[in-house]
Amino acid sequence: MSHDEEHIMSTGEKLVRMANQIADFFHSKPREEGIAGVAEHINKFWEPRMRRQLFEMLDGGGEGFNELVVAASAKIKRPKTPEQADTSIGYTGRGPVQAESAAPQK
Repeated sequence: MSHDEEHIMSTGEKLVRMANQIADFFHSKPREEGIAGVAEHINKFWEPRMRRQLFEMLDGGGEGFNELVVAASAKIKRPKTPEQADTSIGYTGRGPVQAESAAPQK
């Protein structure tokens, strides 16, 4: 078994590889079209958890990412953090947020 076969890719390594494969495809296009294509593909086909991890990695320096991925990141939808998502649906960690009634209670 070769060293490559023994190596198990981490989730982050897989994410970098997938993003770079998308960028490789769009490198044959004019630069702005390539940037838009990378962003559109990731926005359409990557679930929020994948995009969240992408931004965590890019915010941490973006090591290993193709420069077209980095350029496209400005057009990629940044997902909410889990906490922001919870809050947006009224969950605080202590149970659902109770909306105050507009009518006074007697």
